[in-house]
Amino acid sequence: MTATARTRKELRYRRGRAHGCWDHLFAAALWPLHGANLGTLLRTCDAVGACLVVPRRPWVEEAVARGNTLRQPSCVHWLRGDPVGWLAAQRLSGSRVVGVELAVPAVRLADLPPARERTVMVLGHERTGIPQDGLDLLDVAVEIPMLGTGHSLNVAVAGSLVLYRLAGLV
Repeated sequence: MTATARTRKELRYRRGRAHGCWDHLFAAALWPLHGANLGTLLRTCDAVGACLVVPRRPWVEEAVARGNTLRQPSCVHWLRGDPVGWLAAQRLSGSRVVGVELAVPAVRLADLPPARERTVMVLGHERTGIPQDGLDLLDVAVEIPMLGTGHSLNVAVAGSLVLYRLAGLV
């Protein structure tokens, strides 16, 4: 088999949209710790047609701007106020809330179905995870199985894996 890379024109034609956000899938990094992870997550959001939700803090705004390597507008929603209150409002409006967390009970990543309704994927703090009042709002927790000695992946990697699954791309 001989493989050839697709041209940018072919990729744009296949994707069919000038802006990648489909307004049905959101990656909510509500308690960020590292700015570099937000840039990586923003790039994944663009790849799967999702929007990124982050708190409005000076260092977060700078990290998102620096992380937007596509140099075009990306779908970013700036959260003001209480992250848990925002999550509650999303759930009340009918969104499915999926948390990436080592929790009991949790669904294995391979068993997570693609998002067929408006879905908010919640990522917690890299050291402390999703706070308990946030966990109480989840419709489902997703666990990413690991064989190595680490306990968890960083926010960008974990979020990217789950986003691809929710988008139905893997």
